[in-house]
Amino acid sequence: MIADSKKRDIALVVDDSPETLRLLTDALDGAGMTVMVAMDGAAALRIVEQITPDIVLLDAVMPGMDGFETCRRLKRDAGFSNVPVIFMTGLAETEHIVGGLEAGGVDYVTKPIVIEEMLARIRVHLANARLTQSARAALDASGRYLLAVNGQGKIVWATPQAQKMLSENLTSSASEEFALSETMLQWLAQMQRGKAKPKSQNAPFPENEQLHLQYMGKLGPNEFLLRLAKDSSSDTPVEFSSELGLTSREGEVLSWLSKGKTNRDIAQILGLSPRTVDKHLEQIYAKLGVENRTAAAAIATSTGRKNS
Repeated sequence: MIADSKKRDIALVVDDSPETLRLLTDALDGAGMTVMVAMDGAAALRIVEQITPDIVLLDAVMPGMDGFETCRRLKRDAGFSNVPVIFMTGLAETEHIVGGLEAGGVDYVTKPIVIEEMLARIRVHLANARLTQSARAALDASGRYLLAVNGQGKIVWATPQAQKMLSENLTSSASEEFALSETMLQWLAQMQRGKAKPKSQNAPFPENEQLHLQYMGKLGPNEFLLRLAKDSSSDTPVEFSSELGLTSREGEVLSWLSKGKTNRDIAQILGLSPRTVDKHLEQIYAKLGVENRTAAAAIATSTGRKNS
């Protein structure tokens, strides 16, 4: 069985052949899946406007809009980015296989279809998609300001927190069509090769130099993980760290706390998760010998006045 007892996976089968549709519908239904069918690309696009399938089996050669263009249009929707698309076709030339993968497909099956092989491939791709979705859901829930870009600098995915920071700190056009600038692409290439200098670990945005990216690592052949943060060093009194025995990060947190910022505000400004801010505040209270944010803010204000 492909589906578990709690949820039937939804498969969208797109093919202009009634025989193929019948063959796959019977096989997938027998494997415990809910099956939707479309006989052309336009019909498939209409279906996904109403419901997002867990996997798509897509004929590459169809009249009108072919499978490659259908896949490209499906993948334009951010909510569809994690849905695996398996191409089905009688075309076995390398150029067609490459075309399918470049269009956004994860696999390529030649006709005539061997049902047992197709079901095995579906199991693998559904399991991989769930792992990816679980990892990203965990990042979203933790409040991480993370995004991934491809080698051309275009966003592959981003956590809601990162999307919000981009929209709040860049112009609407820059945030909606965000892509790394040429300078940032050069920085990314240096980071990949490990040749960036210590002072170049962060890449500022041309539109807003307070906003910057940090390189976190390579996720796949063409996917790079970046952390988004907002620089606030110019607003942070270094005296908090030196005189109150705090780390530089704790000093930043205390500085923003003294300005009346909430924990969530501080998390967004510093590019941290709310939980991390809570942990920093626990350490700050212990080091200052206070029990709440009001008392900590009073000490910060007093220190700031003394050094002004």
